[in-house]
Amino acid sequence: LNADTIPAFDSLWQQGRLVAYYDFVNQDTTIFDENNHGMNVMSTIIANLPGEMVGTAPNAKLALARTENMGSETNQEEDNWMMAVEWADSLGADLIQSSLGYTQFDSGQVSYSYNDLDGNTTIVSRAADLAAARGILVVNSAGNEGNSPWHHISAPCDADSILCVGAVDFFGGSANFSGVGPSADGQVKPDVCALGVFTTVIGSSGQVGNSSGTSFAAPLMAGFAACLRGAHPQRSNMEVIQAIRESASQFQS
Repeated sequence: LNADTIPAFDSLWQQGRLVAYYDFVNQDTTIFDENNHGMNVMSTIIANLPGEMVGTAPNAKLALARTENMGSETNQEEDNWMMAVEWADSLGADLIQSSLGYTQFDSGQVSYSYNDLDGNTTIVSRAADLAAARGILVVNSAGNEGNSPWHHISAPCDADSILCVGAVDFFGGSANFSGVGPSADGQVKPDVCALGVFTTVIGSSGQVGNSSGTSFAAPLMAGFAACLRGAHPQRSNMEVIQAIRESASQFQS
């Protein structure tokens, strides 16, 4: 929402770093009048307001895809995400960041159980691993189901070849809303955590504010991963993911 007019993103337009954008829900290129969640997420990576807020990869080139219909939760949204991954691959994307997750769907749709989060069952998790096999570094939020009956991470965070990011607070303590692992097949998930409590974001009117959720922890880490991969272009996506895992304070070899 309003990402085409907010000053924090001016340099993205002025420097021609917005490569492409597409709305896979409405199948058009009108994406700047929808929900502000995507813009908030984007701001943690690309915002550039020196002295106020600078994202974790402010000079990155960007392609924007809308796959989620905020008014519903349907199986079609998984297909939208898969199509967006194929689109990103066709553009030569090095990294995909998304802050969404799938578990239970609306009435009449096919929902998942925790046992389905085995890395090989859900559409989005299979698509994420296929993207990883193509060399793309995929980063996804763990989900905010930690306080809910579901409790666990959501798909595609169960995919074994992506970086699943949970949320911590300023003191490094786990955010109680952050979805927990392991995945159904026993993988340690999330892979790492980042600040997801009162994370600095750009609001819909362009002001600097804060918001909480794994949705904002994941892009912080995605920006870091983009910088790390840019500094070491000879390293594969999986080598970068492993280096980030090993940098965690709770890492155990």
